[in-house]
Amino acid sequence: MLKVLVNGADGRMGSQAVKAVYEDKDLELAGGVSITHIGEDLGEIAGIGTLHMPVRDNLGKTIDDVKPDVVVDFTSPRAIFDNAKTVIEHGVNMVVGTTGLTAEQRDELGKMALAEGTCIFIAPNFGLGAVLMMKISTEVAKYLPDVEIIEMHHNNKLDAPSGTSIMTANMIAAARKEAGIEPAPDKTHESLEGARGTKVDGIPIHSVRLPGYVAHQQVLFGGYGEYLTIRHDSIDRKSFMPGVILAVKKVGSHPGLTFGLENFL
Repeated sequence: MLKVLVNGADGRMGSQAVKAVYEDKDLELAGGVSITHIGEDLGEIAGIGTLHMPVRDNLGKTIDDVKPDVVVDFTSPRAIFDNAKTVIEHGVNMVVGTTGLTAEQRDELGKMALAEGTCIFIAPNFGLGAVLMMKISTEVAKYLPDVEIIEMHHNNKLDAPSGTSIMTANMIAAARKEAGIEPAPDKTHESLEGARGTKVDGIPIHSVRLPGYVAHQQVLFGGYGEYLTIRHDSIDRKSFMPGVILAVKKVGSHPGLTFGLENFL
C-alpha cells in the first residue's frame, strides 16, 4: 500500500489526482498541499465527501509529518523546480505532472535523485492516447518529414507551447535525423512576427488558448499530393488519471529520472 501526497491538491488536475488515489485499492491518500484553500477539507474540494483531512500549506513539513512514499505534483511552472528539489531532499519518490521544467532543470533533478537514492518521474502528458500520438508521429516522420504542430488548451494554462508539443517536436526531429531526411525549405518570408508560430528543433508549433478546451493536439504531415493528420483530444481531465496512477505505482522501480509515460507502458 503506497502512501501518496498530492501537491497542488485543490487545482483542476490536483483534485482529480486526489480522487483517483483515494479510489484506488492499492494506494492510500496521505494528504494534500496547496497555497490556497488552506485548512479546508481535501475530500470536499475533490468532491468525494468529508475526509477530515485539511489542505496544508508547507510541502516540506507535510512530508515530514505524513511520511508519504510518493508525492504527485500538479502545481505551476514557476514553482515546480523548487518543489521537486524539496521532495528529493526529503528522500521521497515523485511524480511530476507540472510542465515548464527545462532540459537543464530535468538533468539537475535526475542527478539529485540518483545522489539521494530516490526516483522522479516527469510526464509532459499522462494521456495514454497522447503518448501513442507521439509514438505514431515518430514513425510517420521517417516518411513524411514536413510537419507542423497545433496544440490547443484552456486559457488558464500558464505555459506555451505545451510540454506535449515540445516533446512531440523533439521526438520527430530525432526520428528525421535517424532516417537521414530533411523537410522541404519553408519559403515564407513576408509575414507578421509569430505568424509561423515558434520553432522547436526546426518544427513550427502553434499554440491556441481558449475557454472550453482541455488539452488537444494535431500533428500535420504534408507530402506530394497528400497530407496526414494525427490528432488527440482530451475532453475530460479524468483521461489523465490512469496514467497518473500507473506512474505512482511504477516510479519507485526506476532510479533517478524517468521522462515520458512511454517508459512505463
